Amino acid sequence: MSTDPETTETASHPGEPADEAGTATGREGAGRDGTARTPGDAEVAEGPEPGPAEAAEGPEPGPAEGSGEEADGGAADAGDGEDATARMSEAEAELAAQRVERERIERRRAEKKGPIEAGGKLSGKAADLLAAVRAVESGAKPVPSAFSEPAPAPRRPAPEPVRRTQSAPPPVATAVPAAQSVAAVGAVLAEGGAPEALAPQAAAALGDGADARLRADPWLLLRVPGVRPDQADGFARALLGAECRPDDERRARAVTVWLLEQAAVAGHTALEVPALQAALAQRSVPDPEAAVRSTIAEGEALVFQDALETQSPSGGESDEDGEDRPVRALIGLERYALAEESLADGLARLVDSVPKEGGGAAEDWERAAHSARGSAAELIRAVAGHGLVVHTGGEASRAEPAMLLREARRLGVRAWAATHSPAGREALAALVVGLAPAGAPGERADAALATVAGLLSGAEGPGRDADGALDLDLLIVLDAPQLDVETAALLIESLPDGGRLVLSGDPGVLWSAGPGRVFADLLSARVCPQIASRTPDPGPLGELVSSIGAGELPQVDAPGKEVVIVPVRDAGEAVHRTVQLVADSVPRAIGVPSDETQVITPGHGGAAGTRALNAALKERLNPGPGRFGGFDPGDRIVFSPAQGRALMGRVVTADAEGLHLECAGATVLVPRERVEQSVRHGWALTAHQAVGQRWPAVVVVLPGDAAGTLSRPWVYTAFGRAVRHLSVVHGVEQALPRAVAEIPAKPRTTRLPALLRPQVPTSEG
Repeated sequence: MSTDPETTETASHPGEPADEAGTATGREGAGRDGTARTPGDAEVAEGPEPGPAEAAEGPEPGPAEGSGEEADGGAADAGDGEDATARMSEAEAELAAQRVERERIERRRAEKKGPIEAGGKLSGKAADLLAAVRAVESGAKPVPSAFSEPAPAPRRPAPEPVRRTQSAPPPVATAVPAAQSVAAVGAVLAEGGAPEALAPQAAAALGDGADARLRADPWLLLRVPGVRPDQADGFARALLGAECRPDDERRARAVTVWLLEQAAVAGHTALEVPALQAALAQRSVPDPEAAVRSTIAEGEALVFQDALETQSPSGGESDEDGEDRPVRALIGLERYALAEESLADGLARLVDSVPKEGGGAAEDWERAAHSARGSAAELIRAVAGHGLVVHTGGEASRAEPAMLLREARRLGVRAWAATHSPAGREALAALVVGLAPAGAPGERADAALATVAGLLSGAEGPGRDADGALDLDLLIVLDAPQLDVETAALLIESLPDGGRLVLSGDPGVLWSAGPGRVFADLLSARVCPQIASRTPDPGPLGELVSSIGAGELPQVDAPGKEVVIVPVRDAGEAVHRTVQLVADSVPRAIGVPSDETQVITPGHGGAAGTRALNAALKERLNPGPGRFGGFDPGDRIVFSPAQGRALMGRVVTADAEGLHLECAGATVLVPRERVEQSVRHGWALTAHQAVGQRWPAVVVVLPGDAAGTLSRPWVYTAFGRAVRHLSVVHGVEQALPRAVAEIPAKPRTTRLPALLRPQVPTSEG
């Protein structure tokens, strides 16, 4: 086949020359594995392998890699066209706003009894571990537990309301390590043979007295992102000499915490005890059981006992009152335990709540539903009578929450919608405006729309009421699969009493960058009405992506060259063909300019990863010397103001202060020292970075070395980013149809389904 869409036979079969295909089913079941399983031992031991090829590359600064590098919405997500200059301190301000929300979570949790330990029996090592922990609890050194009564938290005043007129959060004081502390830590690092460049991160991670703590316990170096156990071992040997032993308790605890942190990067909120112990053994910890006990005793991890679902003889869930119910022992970090428990409490509060006055009368909602059609009408009716509703569907189904937003605001309901990315916000605005009846008074395209990050930071949205809650009646969150447990907990804790929440998204896309699988867990728990859209994605691209979600890779008819397959023999040819497609073939044959064409590939490294592709595309599309950290004015970039978020933009200029960018309509200044870790070229992205956004044309590059990294959600997400045209640079042969048919999302261990089960009744709505 030719590489040129003008001459290539169109849309054949993305799996060619493969002959395999799966069995066609509907879209609605795609990607909804409701069972949270434990990762394989090797996976945990070797660290996370969430997203395609980047795991082999190791952690890297910039847009976060891990369970996903996607990052979006940024410090530049401010306001409706207000010309704000967003510095890196805005990301810090956002973190401060989130800390305020976490304080609200802690207060709420302190006002009630903690989670009740599930009844049931454990046997073997798990039971021994829990017995040992309880023995420690009765001694001099108390063990923090998710099941213990939390100490009353001091009540703090509610945060000040944030007014919509602000273009960015106000500057806040942040815990930046003092130069003296950084210098002292640097001296310790140098003594142990570690790079002194790690000093600022180590000082920030370890806090006051960081140098003394690091000298006393060299394995604390593992608290610095990117440091591996073998590197920490070498540092400890240099500092401790003959005192450094493999069975050192300090090493055991540090490796245990490191494994839990790596598991969180891979998406897990906790690990089952056997998996954690096996991972410790693979990291040369002589006594894994003792390591786990010590970590819990020192308060660095929590132990949980979650009841498992049991089936009654009739096939339904058993309603035994905890008697001999099977349970599983889990170990997790406190921050994720707090978030997941708070999230479960907030969801239960929404399910049990009665929508407050001002949310629209029942007859008004029914009239609004009557004016809509199909699943949009079902969504409106569900929201009328429930505090929490889940909505699923593909790209075309986004018109349904848009209709809900418009009708709710027409009824006088203070409704807002939030998306994952600024691009998603703009697309939703166009949908809302497009739904206006002919001759009806228009509404501003950006009215009542925000990004999730902007909503939480206060840079966007309705502001806060006197209690610190969002000043609204109804919140509609699109791209809900991208919510990790911490973000979801902050969002739900921000809702006022009596407010309504709609979580809408496509269950087939890649999961969140952070830990948890909130949307999938909520779907599997069935605790609230679930409205499955019946609006199909149109055209050959819609047919292809819907089939991929069902595990099938069909041949589709594409008379308008909507899908083109470009076979390649090796990575070098893949890069050459990609540049040819973006710079020449797609603009000439499809009519989509290079600026509106996005390249997506599985990983950052390798001969056809984002680095290699971006270098080749820059040379062709915007050649230059790269005088400022490899960047030139006009370069297409992706900026990560915080881990797990990405903003697409362009370089405007550079000076002594740093790199000036234009992102989402706002000017962003990235200081010189932050450029390397937060800005990358953006002609080529991974699918994790691209999720939540779409482009008129997409070129998906599948080099041969990416065959082992593909999965159905990855292919579904990458192919689904195309609106008009998709070119597949295909070098993986049978691996593509095999991934679609046989490789689902990598499982994540989470506690949310178990936490939801005893709190809210099952709903079949």
